[in-house]
Amino acid sequence: MKKIIPLILIFAFMVSYINPVLGIEDVESNNLSINTKNKSEKILPAKNKFDYVNMEWWKGFNDSVLDEYIIKAVENNKDLKVATLNIDEYYQKIVKQRAGEMPSLSGGFAPAYAKLGKDESASFAIPLIASYELDLFGKNHNKTTAQRKMYEASILDERAAYIAIASAVGSSYVNIVRLDAMIDMQEEIVKLRKEIYEMMVISNAEGIASTSDLVKANSSYILGVTDLTELKKQRTQLLNAMAVLIGDSPNNIEEYSRTDWKTLTYSGNIPQTVSSEIIMQRPDYLRAERMLEKAGIDVKVARKECLPSLTLGGAYFFNSPEFGSLLTTSNAIWGLGGGILGTIFAGGSIKANLKIKKIAYEKSLKNYEKTNLTSIQEVNDSLVSVNMDREKLSKQKEIQKLEQKDFKLNSLKYDEGVISKLDLNQRKENLLNVDKMVYSSQFDCLIDYIGFYKAVGAKV
Repeated sequence: MKKIIPLILIFAFMVSYINPVLGIEDVESNNLSINTKNKSEKILPAKNKFDYVNMEWWKGFNDSVLDEYIIKAVENNKDLKVATLNIDEYYQKIVKQRAGEMPSLSGGFAPAYAKLGKDESASFAIPLIASYELDLFGKNHNKTTAQRKMYEASILDERAAYIAIASAVGSSYVNIVRLDAMIDMQEEIVKLRKEIYEMMVISNAEGIASTSDLVKANSSYILGVTDLTELKKQRTQLLNAMAVLIGDSPNNIEEYSRTDWKTLTYSGNIPQTVSSEIIMQRPDYLRAERMLEKAGIDVKVARKECLPSLTLGGAYFFNSPEFGSLLTTSNAIWGLGGGILGTIFAGGSIKANLKIKKIAYEKSLKNYEKTNLTSIQEVNDSLVSVNMDREKLSKQKEIQKLEQKDFKLNSLKYDEGVISKLDLNQRKENLLNVDKMVYSSQFDCLIDYIGFYKAVGAKV
């Protein structure tokens, strides 16, 4: 030990000398605007995954069927399962990287047998070897911190995935109910057009209607049937997509229930304006922030790669020709040591690596700025859609009232024998087309509300 103590003192002196020579303070205050004192809030996985999707907001639709689909998606969606597994993977990477900050110890058992001429000998050894890289410059700790940023980014990816899936389920459900409405009204239109065509056949046979009018009525009827078929196809496709979102087989779509399209509304409050600070709760914004912090840490690590590695090591051996006396102190051999090892020439790879990390930081900074701008744009777009579609719906409802009034007047005329059944059916088809337009706009507003929910990161 008397010989080891002077070596340790010399080692410590060299470390204290290296710090100012290599400019450690300059390394820590890197010029890339990374403020390590103002650390971002720690991100942890949600214990209850339903916290990600804000079920209270979805209850504003007052539709237990929709709530059930959201719950099924949270519990069964395969993409969400993968996102959760990604978190577990990155956590294990933290554990692995953290091990680099700790000492390592290895051991074994090494029997040996040798024969040289007539002489034969056997030996047994139990080596125990310890090593530790002193992290005086914080390089290994920085690497662990960088890995933790990736772990937090994976948590935010999971949160974003839950919000996206919930939004997709809600939008698909609303569009399916919209198609239910469009199909019901289109079936009425087809029925009217069929009646008109049949009346045209009779009128043409009696010479009242021309063949040209008959052809037009037939064409209009066929077109209505074609439109009805297309609507049913779209509904089936959306039901198939819904099945995948909730983790179910598309073979079960015939069993999927939904509310009556006439009653689906949203009773919650969607503001006309919001503060721009609302983007700071979006998962993509927070993720870009974490990746920017990681890029800054990577620059620090790249700079510290210029510094030498400081290591301590030790070995303890039991070595004996006889197995029975192997673990006795007389057969023990031990030693301690340390060293400083630095790269003298590497062909410019260290400097190039530092430049690469600086470029990566600049890219992360630009991506952070872009995410900031994109987030504000998406929130503004969602509010514009909400407000404009509300205004459009209001105007369309005025048109609907006028069409309803006109249809009532024509119904009175028909009852008085002023107009024919053909004319009344045409007026009714006009009213149905206006009803389709109004209900479609109502569902557009519901889709806009879901878009706003997604734009603000479900923190409505």
